[in-house]
Amino acid sequence: MLSKRIQVLSPSLTLAITALARDLKAQGRDILSFSAGEPDFDIPQRVKDAAIEAIQNGFSKYTAVAGTPEVLKAIAGKLKRENNLDYKPSQIVVNVGAKHSLFNIFQAILNEGDEVIIPSPYWVTYPEIVKYSGGTPVFIETDEATGFKITPAQLKSAITPKTKVLLFNTPSNPTGAVYSKVELEGLAEVLKGTNVLVVSDEMYEKILFDHLKFTSVASISEDMFNRTITVNGLSKSVSMTGWRFGYLACPIKEIVDAIVDLQGQSTSNINSITQKAAIPALNGLVDDDIENMRAAFERRRNMAYDLLNNIKGISVMKPEGAFYLYVNTKAVENDSMKFCAKLLEEKGVAVVPGLGFGSDGYFRLSFATDDTTIQDGIGRIKAFVENYK
Repeated sequence: MLSKRIQVLSPSLTLAITALARDLKAQGRDILSFSAGEPDFDIPQRVKDAAIEAIQNGFSKYTAVAGTPEVLKAIAGKLKRENNLDYKPSQIVVNVGAKHSLFNIFQAILNEGDEVIIPSPYWVTYPEIVKYSGGTPVFIETDEATGFKITPAQLKSAITPKTKVLLFNTPSNPTGAVYSKVELEGLAEVLKGTNVLVVSDEMYEKILFDHLKFTSVASISEDMFNRTITVNGLSKSVSMTGWRFGYLACPIKEIVDAIVDLQGQSTSNINSITQKAAIPALNGLVDDDIENMRAAFERRRNMAYDLLNNIKGISVMKPEGAFYLYVNTKAVENDSMKFCAKLLEEKGVAVVPGLGFGSDGYFRLSFATDDTTIQDGIGRIKAFVENYK
């Protein structure tokens, strides 16, 4: 009855764990969840005000599929001001969250058997969207020795005549790895002379620590700009997860036109109120709110990192961005599904198994929660690991 296409999909492990933790909590269990990739902060007041104004003014009709002229102009301005990227509004499409951006991109550009290079560990959705779109994921393995980053030599070895795309993510979910400008230049050199497109997921660009500066992949060179589709949104930086505001920017007209056609036959425009609400954030009017959130995440990172590294038998690399810790449990248990299931059952702590991100022997812990929960949760993890059987 079902299509072959839909049967290749696996459910999102992060969403499944989050839902399970929520259900157990509703049943009266004492559950602490570190599974969701969602900031715990409220949205900035300026965003609320813009949305309320839009509602009061009756801004509730269909808009252009790609987005209103006002929001497209704001995105183009943001990309120029903050990322040194010169996109025209006509090269930008607003989507129902960045996940939708990625779905549209791969539906538009992949043919059966096209290879997509994905650094591992990866966000759980990447290979699923590629497979659904007819592509073949090709993984480049990384670990703590390389800071969870791929090298130019690895990239060169992974490219074949079937390679269509390098799917890139910095800062990384789940590891928090951030590529420097020099590291990106090394990868860009490998891609010169090839026909490989780059899809760059930059959702966590504003959640950086230790005074690091973000470098957008497409800003490295003219060659990289011409081959890169930049993906971003407001879910993480502005805590607008439920508003579903993502966007893509691409200099290749054929791709943009195809994505607009696809979206026009599926969702059409994203909701009108969200587009109005996004404009203050894109125009830099909530930067102080973003910085307050970022600073809180950095403080929480330091606390959680220190607490976890004091647990004998597990270790974690200090992330440079995003709001996750990717914890190595191989000395205690290499089966991440088993480890995480037992942790949830015995201690009421929900984390996401590394298997979902392509690397067993790890789990991902989100520190997008309050100090007390972090301290209590890691205390439970410590007791669990010390008595693990």
